[in-house]
Amino acid sequence: MKVILLQDVKSLGKEGEVVNVSDGYGRNYIIPKNLGLEATSKNLNDLKMRKEKERKIEQEKLEAAKDFAKSMEGKEVIVKMKAGEGGKTFGSISTKEIAKEAIEQLGMELDKKKIHLPEPIKSFGIFKVSVKLHPKVVGELSVRVEEG
Repeated sequence: MKVILLQDVKSLGKEGEVVNVSDGYGRNYIIPKNLGLEATSKNLNDLKMRKEKERKIEQEKLEAAKDFAKSMEGKEVIVKMKAGEGGKTFGSISTKEIAKEAIEQLGMELDKKKIHLPEPIKSFGIFKVSVKLHPKVVGELSVRVEEG
């Protein structure tokens, strides 16, 4: 019996796969526990339509991430930092502060977990920061650290 899996089943397959199982296993375990459906032509067509819809949504997300990355190009976030004697800084700039300033200054909502700092910012100047917007798209934002 062919079954379309609705959930990941250990040692059988992943969600959305069509697998062959014995008739008893399919009727007595897989279908009653809502782990899968019998692979009829209607159910196979529904699966195909669902996969097409998911692919389309994923493509739209990718395009939106690319557009957002383009809108980030050339933009700069200014972060103020306290300075001590001789122009030395107190502490460092975190991704949380960068995300907060990006919302206030540019109106861009960035997730602090997706902002990547190669090393903590502990001095004044302009720094390039990468922001992972999508698994395939990475944007770049300039951060200017000023004394304040």
